[in-house]
Amino acid sequence: MAYIFSVRELTQAVKATLEGEFPLIWVRGQVSNLSRPGSGHIYFTLKDGDACLGAVWFKSQQWQIGSGGCPRIADGQEVVCVGRLTVYPPRGTYQLVVEMVQDQGLGALFMAFEALKKRLAAQGYFDTDRKRPLPSYPRRVAVVTAPNSAALRDFLCLSDERGFGASIRIHPVLVQGEEAPGQIVRAVQEANLHEWAEVIVLIRGGGSLEDLWAFNSEDLAKSIFVSNIPVLTGIGHEVDTSIADLVADVRAATPSHAAQLLWPERRELIQAVDELECRLQKAGRELLRRKEVLLTGQEKALAWLSPRVRVLRAMERLETLERDMCRSAQRMMENRRLTLEQSRAALTRTLGVRYWSARQAHLEQQIRMLCSAASEPVRTREHGLGKLEISLNSLDPVRPLRKGFCLVESVQTGRYVRDSREVAQGDTLRIMPRSGTITAEVIARDEE
Repeated sequence: MAYIFSVRELTQAVKATLEGEFPLIWVRGQVSNLSRPGSGHIYFTLKDGDACLGAVWFKSQQWQIGSGGCPRIADGQEVVCVGRLTVYPPRGTYQLVVEMVQDQGLGALFMAFEALKKRLAAQGYFDTDRKRPLPSYPRRVAVVTAPNSAALRDFLCLSDERGFGASIRIHPVLVQGEEAPGQIVRAVQEANLHEWAEVIVLIRGGGSLEDLWAFNSEDLAKSIFVSNIPVLTGIGHEVDTSIADLVADVRAATPSHAAQLLWPERRELIQAVDELECRLQKAGRELLRRKEVLLTGQEKALAWLSPRVRVLRAMERLETLERDMCRSAQRMMENRRLTLEQSRAALTRTLGVRYWSARQAHLEQQIRMLCSAASEPVRTREHGLGKLEISLNSLDPVRPLRKGFCLVESVQTGRYVRDSREVAQGDTLRIMPRSGTITAEVIARDEE
């Protein structure tokens, strides 16, 4: 079964389709049923033969009236309207929301504009990938505009507030009339030839399509396209769009807006500096943190690989192994003891007391034999020691002294005297009986 729309759903669907398919269109027709209520809005119908289209021109969009863009429209007037299609849900009708109105006599200019726009677009003049960004805070700016114009005054006023001492070189040109396109082209070429400026600015105040036609020149489009210096345009009002705007690297809505794009407000600049400072501090802290983590890791790695730590780890490992071995040995001894006890108990139960008594008697006999065998060497050693004692006593030098003999020592030589020829008359002798010492002098010596 097909889906059934409600009136509201269908109206919204038609509205979305129309607005999506026709975002901005040019419509030619004859004004009829013109109405000017107290709200300031203008309501009229565009007729073309037996076809008609309702239109509304809101007061906020009527800046052209009285500025030379279009006289006050009247019934029967042939006009070209620029606007957007939309649906008015309360009536279920579609209408044109007008943004700009031109006399039908300007239709040839619109056709020429659209033809040039289509041709340049095909040649890549409007491609966004070829457009360059504006330099940040430019110090040298070339301005191409009419001298003593309101557009120049607005631009210079904002440059004084925001430019912070930027140098501005003005290239005076005509911005309207037959000679204007050539002068503007030569000014752009001259700025490129001098290579002084960081950016070229083309500005002009608002006006009709005819007034702004100098900026729809194909030669100007080519000079902007080949410019080595970025080009900024601020031509007319926000709704005005020229060929120069489409080719330029950056387009501003008005001359004042062009200055705003070049230089931010002092408050914004201070805020940007503060933000950069905060980001720099944050990045510095993060860098220090990362370096600290890296240094700590390297320090731990070096400490782990140092010889002293390796020796300490080896010692700890040895101590652990030693403890493990001791515990293992203790467990093994305990297991052996338990096994021995169990075996002993089993043997006792199996062989009985008689067996163990015989074993005990045998062991006692073995002990006596061992004691006897161990005592024999001791007695032999004691006998030998007795003989050595007798020999030592016989060799004791003090023993003859007990029988009345004396030792005689020469004081001069410090040797014991064994022969009278070992002393001379006048020598001093030390005579040592069993106890005490006698000092004597040799008076005479008898060698017989």
